[in-house]
Amino acid sequence: MSNSYGAEVASDAILLAARICLVLLFLIFGWQKLTGFGGTVAYFSHTGVPLPQIAAAVAVTMEFFVGLAIALGFFTRPLALLLALYTLATAIIGHHFWNLSGAAQFENEINFFKNVSIIGGLLLLYVTGAGRFSVDHKIRSA
Repeated sequence: MSNSYGAEVASDAILLAARICLVLLFLIFGWQKLTGFGGTVAYFSHTGVPLPQIAAAVAVTMEFFVGLAIALGFFTRPLALLLALYTLATAIIGHHFWNLSGAAQFENEINFFKNVSIIGGLLLLYVTGAGRFSVDHKIRSA
């Protein structure tokens, strides 16, 4: 085993850990939206999200199912790009700090820029791909 091979294995392990860390938030909250779908629709209705039932279905699909696919490294590059676009949309729709004031503005500004940071991670994943410890790698190797 050469140093190069060890470095590749370490890089692939780090990519796996990064994928899981990056989508953990989506998996947790996507699962909550899925198992409490009626409550999600009601919350979306209350907050003025357009087409709340469709929006809730999109949110569950993107957060839980796309998040799970990325964690597994399945269609990683296109799904990372798609999830980045979804995250941008949710930042703009859900965290419009520029229309708020006081504590609500501060809270939404933090969440908006957390979304921007997540987008950065997803774009980086789009560039790097999933690594060796992924379904994508297994499919390419077959």
